[in-house]
Amino acid sequence: MSTRITVDPITRIEGHLRIDVEINDEGKVSKSWSSGQMWRGIENILIGRDPKEAWTYTQRFCGVCTTIHAITSVRAVEDALNLEVPLNAHLVRNIIQAAHALQDHIVHFYHLSAVDWVDVVSALDADPVATSKLAESLSGWSLNGPHEMKAVQERLKTFVSSGQLGPFASGYWGHPAMKLPPEVNLMAVAHYLQALDVQQYANKIVAILGGKTPHIQNVAVGGISNSISHDAPSVLNIERLMLIEGFIDKLDHFVKTAYMTDVPAIGAFYLDWTGYGKGITNYLSVPDCPTDTKLLNFELPGGYIKNGDLSTFKSIDDWSNEYFRKGVAESSKHAWYEGDEALHPYKGTTNPQYTDFQDDGQYSWIKAPTFYNERAEVGPLADVHVGLASGHKGYTEYTNQAVDVIKAVSKNPAIPLSALQSTIGRHAARAIRAGVMVDNLRSQWQALMDNVATGDEDTFNAPEFPKGEISGVGIHQAPRGTLSHWIVIEDAKIKNYQAVVPSTWNAGARDANDQIGPYEASLMGNPIADPEKPLEVLRTVHSFDPCIACSIHLVDTEQKEIVKVKAL
Repeated sequence: MSTRITVDPITRIEGHLRIDVEINDEGKVSKSWSSGQMWRGIENILIGRDPKEAWTYTQRFCGVCTTIHAITSVRAVEDALNLEVPLNAHLVRNIIQAAHALQDHIVHFYHLSAVDWVDVVSALDADPVATSKLAESLSGWSLNGPHEMKAVQERLKTFVSSGQLGPFASGYWGHPAMKLPPEVNLMAVAHYLQALDVQQYANKIVAILGGKTPHIQNVAVGGISNSISHDAPSVLNIERLMLIEGFIDKLDHFVKTAYMTDVPAIGAFYLDWTGYGKGITNYLSVPDCPTDTKLLNFELPGGYIKNGDLSTFKSIDDWSNEYFRKGVAESSKHAWYEGDEALHPYKGTTNPQYTDFQDDGQYSWIKAPTFYNERAEVGPLADVHVGLASGHKGYTEYTNQAVDVIKAVSKNPAIPLSALQSTIGRHAARAIRAGVMVDNLRSQWQALMDNVATGDEDTFNAPEFPKGEISGVGIHQAPRGTLSHWIVIEDAKIKNYQAVVPSTWNAGARDANDQIGPYEASLMGNPIADPEKPLEVLRTVHSFDPCIACSIHLVDTEQKEIVKVKAL
């Protein structure tokens, strides 16, 4: 007889997500449902508005990913206009996006997901000196000394003795699925607290260039609003660019000596979890970080891989790629919108049609995207596979480095690439991507410095809107994966707007052909040790870094109750 578990809401994410699973007599998940529990209607709010203003609205898709939606939105309008943007504008946008990604990745692992794997209370039993030796044997992070580890342990003792665990409250401490030794737990807690300081440097970069964060203020259709000068005090000058370089140094040090070591080291104790959470193994990624004004060259690769087989890799070389543009569709058959047919985003609709939670009917506010009628996973795991298949130097080097750490800690010489296709593998992939992104951040900063040194201070080309209908797509490889904004413009007004976001790809309900999505597929077969404490469900769902507000896109003029949310 099966047991039904409902986890609502899933916490330590952005947005409102409900997960339902059925557990069979063997204690494993046999059915699953992923349900976005909120609709906001921003895509509909945009209809009839000035395309130049769309980015100010799309930032409100999410409270975390504001930056990426702003930039992707202006890219969509620029694509529709075939508008060339100055190189400085591309480089400043690239820097903002790379810094945003780093802040996002650091916070996701340490502050949103690590406690799924780290038994914080167990760290009280650790030997600080032994912890320091362990940490220093793994990397050269500057705050691995015994003094730091002892201070963290004393701080943790204060939390526990007061009965107020603060950010560590409500964890599944002592859960049978927790496997880390006390010293590894203490090391992880220390880096958790240190990461709180480090992540701010990425946000400072975004704020310097974007005016503020969240909700940057500097983008515009045609470029950016930043003025650039070598020495003028009120604009983007050399002093501010050098300040950014110092923040990049701090981020580089933490990412490469703490984050990129912690994840594979912790993963080495959970090799059994390379057998869970595989899910959908079609991987989609798009190119990003343009390095020229013609949009012909990109620093980060894109492509599509079927069934996790790198030999099937099909490159997506640029944003005009018809293979990508023609392959995307969304279905609302099992989502709370009108229409069952899978539609291309240019023809998509977002008209609400709420029923109730129906196992075999409509059960989510999240649509189901497909790529040539197949479900696909997007995000760091897809990025790593595409990076490896395309021969990208950074992805190759950092993947090998992560595997070496796992082998050393686990003393297991055989770690196949397929181990990445798992719950724990998604965390490893995100750490690998963080290494790539910090290198990308530095290279884009240097490119901006070099370009400004030539005397080029251009940042904006004014757009002109023609009569009639035009359409375009803005593309970005966001922290959680492939993001695209699709816009149809008629007589300089928005006729249709659809955002197909990473968490729509991954968290989407069943599609027009009743195929389950990546979240749902990844839960199938997962063991549940204690149905009252479904840690294993949280581990797998958190591995995607859910950001549900973007994907559900609440406007209720009659103020009626739409759904009840019960925290278990």
